[in-house]
Amino acid sequence: MATLVEPPNGMKSRGKHYYTMWQTLFEIDTKYVPIKPIGRGAYGVVCSSINRETNEKVAIKKINNVFENRIDALRTLRELVLLRHIKHDNVIALKDVMMPTHRISFKDVYLVYELMDTDLHQIIKSSQSLSNDHCKYFVFQLLRGLKYLHSANILHRDLKPGNLLVNANCDLKICDFGLARTSRGNEQFMTEYVVTRWYRAPELLLCCDNYGTSIDVWSVGCIFAEILGRKPIFPGTECLNQLKLIISVFGTQQEADLEFIDNPKARRFIKSLPYSRGTHISSLYPQADPLALDLLQKMLVFEPSKRITVTEALQHPYISGLYDPQCNPPAQVPLSLDIDENIGEQMIRQMMWNETLHYHPEAR
Repeated sequence: MATLVEPPNGMKSRGKHYYTMWQTLFEIDTKYVPIKPIGRGAYGVVCSSINRETNEKVAIKKINNVFENRIDALRTLRELVLLRHIKHDNVIALKDVMMPTHRISFKDVYLVYELMDTDLHQIIKSSQSLSNDHCKYFVFQLLRGLKYLHSANILHRDLKPGNLLVNANCDLKICDFGLARTSRGNEQFMTEYVVTRWYRAPELLLCCDNYGTSIDVWSVGCIFAEILGRKPIFPGTECLNQLKLIISVFGTQQEADLEFIDNPKARRFIKSLPYSRGTHISSLYPQADPLALDLLQKMLVFEPSKRITVTEALQHPYISGLYDPQCNPPAQVPLSLDIDENIGEQMIRQMMWNETLHYHPEAR
């Protein structure tokens, strides 16, 4: 549980109070009452809380020493910029960014999100039974949120069960946009390391320079398979092993389906693999709805241009009954996340401060 403590060095900041959770000090606005820690990782600690002014339950994420690693600082900035503009039922809402006490020397960032009960990774590994309707509803919501992101010109690039938050009523929301990029823009963004390996599309594994929205569709297919089988479909130990696992399921590819590989070394590697007939997907998931398997096969297509699009997937018979295009308008304006990767700490800090001011106009 959260423990109220005196501020370090006896220095009280106006409008702030101090709590410790999991040996981490939280300096948070007095309108928030922390309840308990709910998660932690390399970034820091997340706790549940209540906003006293609205009586709303929220999650507060403290990102420790955000400027210690410039790449992590850029990820945080990118998430701030994106979530300020994105408003969708299937994308996590960023409710607040707390004002730092010191504008030019702050080290920690506190992000306030709507509170969710768990994530899809926890549900998949639990003993809770998942019906076909559960599976259908999760995949529908994921595709619905992704359609909105793609219409805003955003590639998520790190979709996985742990980045899909879920409530007790099965509402699903996409989170963690630190690796998100615009699908058109500065090409240097499109070649770096992306996506947790098990959910990484072949074109990324094969180091292709150009890729698009189909990488997110592949990730959805891997998540879909994981819901059906309660375990990852391609749990590769490293990149080459990941490709071998994919070929073992879908078989050796035709020459025409390798033309997208613009890296000669990568193309030679794929051609050097032993011939494989592949495995019929129904043998992996014998209990699954045949329509679910049909959609899954259309998502997990090796050649990216032949992969089903998000819009086509939403119109597939497996989930078309849940989808109403009239209730799912696209984003009004495409977004730009073209943040200069070479900017220094002070500029990143200033840009974070500017983002925070959008939530605290009184501080302008």
